[in-house]
Amino acid sequence: MSAGSFMPAEVQILRRRADFLRAQAGRKAVRQAFVLRARHRDEPGVNVTRAGLTVSRKTGGAVQRNRIKRRLRHILRALEPGTLQPGYDYVVIARPAALTLSFDLLAKDLESAIVSVHRTGNAPRPAQAAGPAHKMGSR
Repeated sequence: MSAGSFMPAEVQILRRRADFLRAQAGRKAVRQAFVLRARHRDEPGVNVTRAGLTVSRKTGGAVQRNRIKRRLRHILRALEPGTLQPGYDYVVIARPAALTLSFDLLAKDLESAIVSVHRTGNAPRPAQAAGPAHKMGSR
């Protein structure tokens, strides 16, 4: 693992905003401390797994956000090899509970969320049409 990297060598870090936005269209698993998004990249010959973290200001000040990131990075590093599937982008969106939840429960929740997004019954979100969410009636 290189200096400054938070993932094992076989997992790359998501850095571009466009990659995070594309992951929003993928499968979703909601837990008390985070929301996990996973999207399979349909590019031929891509076997690289990528992961990213999002910790907004809603979760707390800079000290709290950094602590949440450190906790989540540690859990991602400690995952069993093969837990994260090749060819997938994973985004972990932290919630305030990620700071107070016990470390063991946080790790179990992340593992169960990963299993959940790879179940066959968990379909990706359909693409939303542009325009207003409701129709206005004529008078």
